Amino acid sequence: MIRAAHAADVDAIAALHTRARATYYRGRLPEEAYAGAAELAASREGWSRAVARSEAEGRVLCAEEDGRLAGVAAFRTGAGETTLTQLHVDPALWRRGIGAALHTACLDAWRAAGVDRVRLEVYEHNLRAQAFYARHGWRQDPAVPRSGTHLTLVLEVGALSGE
Repeated sequence: MIRAAHAADVDAIAALHTRARATYYRGRLPEEAYAGAAELAASREGWSRAVARSEAEGRVLCAEEDGRLAGVAAFRTGAGETTLTQLHVDPALWRRGIGAALHTACLDAWRAAGVDRVRLEVYEHNLRAQAFYARHGWRQDPAVPRSGTHLTLVLEVGALSGE
């Protein structure tokens, strides 16, 4: 089941976010940078702000499986641009279609809002995420040169025939 996130979900979202990030940052960044107490507090604060946004500013969607948080997606719209800021599935629940369901829910929301193009940044070493996004029509943004540790991808929402 996909639903809008609530303030009561923030602790579970932050914990899931930390577990998911560990799968691609472990061995590449110091643990404190993605799973330390300060990072968890910052993550929780960021998720609190995201959940509190107005629908016009963006959404946070939760996927539930068997009554518990299984995944989360967040996007933000501002200055005429929509960005998928987060899409995470609990690593213990990978390969069950949860990410695809969250992606479809985001597409539905973007289409309903008249969004034609969405962007995201993905960690260069997160090959699993890059493959997921490629399967769903995302492509590297030719207008944004690669820099740092992240790639910028774009999705032309109007070009997709539905999922």
